Amino acid sequence: MMQVKASLNNVRMAPRKVRLVANLIKGLSTARAKAQLTFLVKKPAPLILKLVNSAVANAKHDFEIEENDLFIKSIVVEAGATLRRWLPRAMGRASAIRKRTCRVKLILDEVKPGSVKKRKIIKPEVLEKEEVAQEVDRREEKTKVLVKEAGPKGVPPAKPHSASSEAKYKNFSRQTIGNIKKVFRRKSI
Repeated sequence: MMQVKASLNNVRMAPRKVRLVANLIKGLSTARAKAQLTFLVKKPAPLILKLVNSAVANAKHDFEIEENDLFIKSIVVEAGATLRRWLPRAMGRASAIRKRTCRVKLILDEVKPGSVKKRKIIKPEVLEKEEVAQEVDRREEKTKVLVKEAGPKGVPPAKPHSASSEAKYKNFSRQTIGNIKKVFRRKSI
């Protein structure tokens, strides 16, 4: 069981943004991680994809391990050096801008033969025509029994004053939707 390491240093991106992408591929096989990163629309995705490709190349060259036998054991994103820049502000002041960097450390591990649990394939039950007909008859009988137990249909109770659905809709739209429209209006009128 060999661990393959690769690292990416001085990435000019904030570590919290890189961690969002790194956490997506933790524990995945390298093939699935590559597929995930290829179609991910985040700025660090191509950099981490390049790092995964580098680690796979290390495994092939140094340890002669096939790509299909590898998975991402851990990927750690650490904070790097912070570049401090200054922005001029009013009345001779300056405010600090911190341009953050990070380091990404990737460890691939080999899948042990036999450690992969195969999923049981559940085959759907196929019913014959006669069985389907019997099932339909049973369901119809159940519904008839339930209808008999419910009793005869009576006159529905009278609605209270202004309880029609139209009145409810009017009040609802006036109270909530109208206010929401006012809050999220682009320009005040």
